[in-house]
Amino acid sequence: MAKVDRIKEEIGWLKLVFGILVAIDVSLVGWLAQHYATASRVLVLAAVLATAVGTFAVVRVNRLAYHRIEQLEDL
Repeated sequence: MAKVDRIKEEIGWLKLVFGILVAIDVSLVGWLAQHYATASRVLVLAAVLATAVGTFAVVRVNRLAYHRIEQLEDL
């Protein structure tokens, strides 16, 4: 497989992972907005931590995808 095709395939997978992570992150934020007052502190803290980790993962995947796009432009 040519390097260009491999990078394009990787970008496609990164788009899929990015979409899944964004959906999870938005769902967690929505859950927190609705249940922060009624849920236990442990559950709210776990959701906040999961949201922070999810947001970090979204940013990381986004940067990785842009890096691969730049690699594709250089070929």
